[in-house]
Amino acid sequence: MNRLLALLLTFYLGLDTRVRVRDEKGSVTTEHVLWAVAVIAIVGIVVAAVRAYVETQAANIR
Repeated sequence: MNRLLALLLTFYLGLDTRVRVRDEKGSVTTEHVLWAVAVIAIVGIVVAAVRAYVETQAANIR
C-alpha cells in the first residue's frame, strides 16, 4: 500500500511540476505583447507631435 501511495505521489508531483513549467511559458508572450503595445503608443505620440509641428510650419508659410 505504501509503495502504491509513493508511486501516486511521485506521479502527482511530476505532473504538477510539468504544469507549472507550462504556465510560465505564456508570461514571455504576454511581456512581448505589452512591450509592443508600449512601442506602438510611443510611436503614435511621436507621429502626432511631428504632424502637428509640420502642419503649424505649413500654416506659417501661407
